[in-house]
Amino acid sequence: MSLYLKIQASKSFGDIGEIPNLTIIGVLTLFALVIRLLRISNPHEVVFDEVHFGGFATKYINGNFFMDVHPPLGKLLFAAAGLVGGYNSSFYFDNIGDDYLQNHAPFVTMRLLPGFLGVLLVPVSYITMRNMGMSNIASILSALMLTLAFIFSQSRLILLDSGLIFFSGLTVMMWTDFLTNQEVPFTFNWWYPLVMTGVSLGLAGSVKWVGLFLIATIGISTLMNLWTVLGDLRVSARQYGDHFLARAACLLLIPGFIYCFLFQVHFWALPNKGGGSGFMSPEFQSTLHGNEIPSTFEDVAFGSVIHLRHHATNGGYLHSHAHDYPSGSKQQQMTVYPFKDENGEFLILPGLKQVNETVTEPTVTGLKYVKNGDVVRLVHVKTSKKVHSHDVQAPVTINEHHWEISGYGQPGFMGDTNDNWIIRIADRKIDDDEPVQIKAINTKIRFIHVNNRRCGLFSHDTKLPKWGFEQQEVTCAENNRRAGCVWLIEQNDNKLLPPDSKKVNFKKPGFWRKFIELHGTMWSVNQGLTGKHPYESRPISWPVLDRGILFWTEKNGGPRQIYLLGNPIVWWLSSLSVLSLGTLLLSGVLLMKRSVPILNDINIFKAWNASILVVSGWFLHYFPFFLMKRQLFLHHYFPALYFAILSVGVLFELLTHRLTRASRMTLAAGLLAIVFLVYLDFTPITYGNLMHKNHCNRLKWSKHWDFTCITSPEDEHDIPAQPAGRVMHKSEILQNKKRALQKFWAETRLGG
Repeated sequence: MSLYLKIQASKSFGDIGEIPNLTIIGVLTLFALVIRLLRISNPHEVVFDEVHFGGFATKYINGNFFMDVHPPLGKLLFAAAGLVGGYNSSFYFDNIGDDYLQNHAPFVTMRLLPGFLGVLLVPVSYITMRNMGMSNIASILSALMLTLAFIFSQSRLILLDSGLIFFSGLTVMMWTDFLTNQEVPFTFNWWYPLVMTGVSLGLAGSVKWVGLFLIATIGISTLMNLWTVLGDLRVSARQYGDHFLARAACLLLIPGFIYCFLFQVHFWALPNKGGGSGFMSPEFQSTLHGNEIPSTFEDVAFGSVIHLRHHATNGGYLHSHAHDYPSGSKQQQMTVYPFKDENGEFLILPGLKQVNETVTEPTVTGLKYVKNGDVVRLVHVKTSKKVHSHDVQAPVTINEHHWEISGYGQPGFMGDTNDNWIIRIADRKIDDDEPVQIKAINTKIRFIHVNNRRCGLFSHDTKLPKWGFEQQEVTCAENNRRAGCVWLIEQNDNKLLPPDSKKVNFKKPGFWRKFIELHGTMWSVNQGLTGKHPYESRPISWPVLDRGILFWTEKNGGPRQIYLLGNPIVWWLSSLSVLSLGTLLLSGVLLMKRSVPILNDINIFKAWNASILVVSGWFLHYFPFFLMKRQLFLHHYFPALYFAILSVGVLFELLTHRLTRASRMTLAAGLLAIVFLVYLDFTPITYGNLMHKNHCNRLKWSKHWDFTCITSPEDEHDIPAQPAGRVMHKSEILQNKKRALQKFWAETRLGG
């Protein structure tokens, strides 16, 4: 830590003049330990998204592949913490409210990981402020506001945000330390913080993709720093090239290597098939133990029993079952189902022939290979229904471009020409009628309906309702060349094929193919999180703390609850501060354009540079969320909030640097006293403590803060008072308490 206590003069931040005090860092850390780890075992139940991230840790320990929209570092750390705590991976975090103690899960050890990261963020914020040239008073102010901001609720649970914010804060701390060492380039004190900035940047991006916003934040600061170096006449062209390459290597190559390496660890840790296998391509799945795909005959002939896999969504296999559509044709459902079973077996037969009004069925007497341009029928083996389309609207995607696909016919019934499909190879290099042989696995194909507007057999991510078992919708769609019309034959069996016929299998992908495919799937799943959630919120509401998140309520209608909310004073003051600094920066640019010398004062110069960093960090971690259509929650604002809280200290420094030290200490102490009193008032919903109804109602500063007060017990002073001059016996006192308790439980039942 001594490296950060030695603050040197620099072009970026001027002469600091003060050395941070290790005692202050120690006191801040101890205070954060108490605030952030107090009663961390409460509640001893699965809370909110612990159901996901605790479950992912279990899957890591068991080695079962899963799909998640976040990079692996945070979940790997939780798995490691579980192993340290003696976790035997027999508890699966299946449901919110499941009891940890009954299942002997080391939840305290796992919660301590984000807890300690949240504690360490406090001294990191202090050192960052000192690196930026802020005084001890301003630095302590920001650090203590961060400690009491209530966002530590997120760092007391098995959730990712604590790791994300810690590594983000560590990145900024290392970068600001690098900026203080500009006068000693290419020395250890210069290289170490630069390398560690890259390491921290890679770790932040490996917890959540939001951490990648730091690349833009540090990138802007890097460009400004390189521009300053360019203006230094002591630096030769070759030396400038060295400066550029050093920053590129440390801030791009090192984070990129760490990010990719952690995904390799992710693949190593998950060698077995699991619940997430169905999201991936068959090539990817073939690399997982227990999901090995057997080799299959390459040549596809009439009479083959095949499994058709949908290529575009990796959603699974063409599927049917003995259930009908509730509307439309009311014929048998056709879907895409993620698992291969007997309901996904289809017999491929020649198409029906129609001459005038007569329809005939060709017979298969010998081995005849299926070729591009052939007319075929697909018969569901288990129910004998043919894959069929007609002029009936699709069951879910109701528009003029999609028609229903159904299972039609019965045993002994030949069917009609609406069962006919033209099979074509999905390769623009091959002409539509070029008689190229269809191959299993290696040939991507399309099925085009012969009658119904030449629509193509199509599927997409849209799910059928419960009557369709929430399986993937299959339609006949116009524009049969679209990606959703592409299929491949994954399994192919035919009794007419010679036993020694050539067999094929998927080529197992290497790291980079798996890495690219997994990221495409992560992005697709992330973009698909568009459903409604009772506690979601939009970015416009975050700076004003319009909405919180109910994390946990006590079982059986109990009064205790945990509600994620910020300290309103810290929250609103930080929003006001970052917006004020942004306004001052814009005003300063205009004044400098008019040749007004506003940066001659060293304190204003330091605050100016600090403001650029914290305002750009807040902006780049906040405004991208306006472009996202997926579900969003208050905790998505936390990285931006970190920069906003730092801005409080910067603005305080700017406004008070001309005051006496005593006056500044008095102002800071008064502000922190208010923040601390608000913290004390909100502790029940932060730690899950019991609070009385009047207290609960008092905390509802906003009508949108929707924690419940119905189950909270009445205050003791609401019990009927003793008449003047009359001494109540002990039995009467007990009776009054009994009535109050009965009233509480009656209201609880009504409220539930």
